[in-house]
Amino acid sequence: MLTVLQRVQRAAVRVDGEVLGEIGRGALLLACIEAGDTEADVAATANKIAGLRFFPGKTAMDLSLREAAGACLVVSQFTLAGDIRKGRRPSFTAAAPPELACELYEAFANRLRSEGLSVATGRFAASMQIEMLADGPVTLIIAAKNGRIL
Repeated sequence: MLTVLQRVQRAAVRVDGEVLGEIGRGALLLACIEAGDTEADVAATANKIAGLRFFPGKTAMDLSLREAAGACLVVSQFTLAGDIRKGRRPSFTAAAPPELACELYEAFANRLRSEGLSVATGRFAASMQIEMLADGPVTLIIAAKNGRIL
């Protein structure tokens, strides 16, 4: 599982002009479920994000998302699995099949909620427009395999 975390002052996701999810201060999470990913990868990623210190407190990276009373906007992003090594068009064979990816994407959002975080989401497999105001900017990449953060 690959996740790009961006600290934001605000973020929103729209489909056909309708706002589906919107947050204030928090994290925009672009989540990619790859072939072979499991609930253990979802759990490890959610646990890492819930405890990760990437908000300013006494120092630049002192508070977790929970401690900063931040929210999450989770957006499915299969293109993170894109392989661009050959040719001019990305290959997405590393992405999980849509049925599994949807199931684990929803499990990821629910797992973040169970960690005590406020979570908004986009719509799986929809063409979405994302608006965000980056904070910092702080951008982190989280990779999980076999239930462990890599």
